[in-house]
Amino acid sequence: MRVNKAIVIVAATALLAWGLGAKDDEVVKLGVFDLDHAVNSTDEGKAAREELERKMREADASLQPLRERFQELMKDIEAKKFVLSDEALFQKQLDVAELQNQMRNKQQEVKGQLEVDRERLVGPLRTKLAEIVEEVGRENGFSLILLRNSPGVWYSREALDVTDMIIEKFNEKS
Repeated sequence: MRVNKAIVIVAATALLAWGLGAKDDEVVKLGVFDLDHAVNSTDEGKAAREELERKMREADASLQPLRERFQELMKDIEAKKFVLSDEALFQKQLDVAELQNQMRNKQQEVKGQLEVDRERLVGPLRTKLAEIVEEVGRENGFSLILLRNSPGVWYSREALDVTDMIIEKFNEKS
């Protein structure tokens, strides 16, 4: 992971140095793009976020019966722990352990499905945004547009931010 970050930093630095030395009379124009903000601000991104939130609510609702059953079992054990035989108490504890495994498995399944849904909804949006970034860069004469929050970008002035320009162009095309 660190090697990838180092490669990205070296590549960005090399591109910047190459761009600065390309022509003496050319002005270097830099931009910074916030992908997360763009995804959440575009019309398609808002629709995707709403659908993901709906899917998360559905996933939570599918886990609710298991949670309720777990709480009932725990209350039952607490209420009867002094009157149950050791064998019956042990059996109830095994039931709790089995239910915990079911809950854990269901949570992993739901989490995996939500990740697949997120990529299905947001992946194409990211691809379209990348095309728009290239188009805006070419049309407006940018030498380099960096991704905010990427390795190597620790600070950038707000004046360099082109996110709103890209969101506007994206919404026009959609």
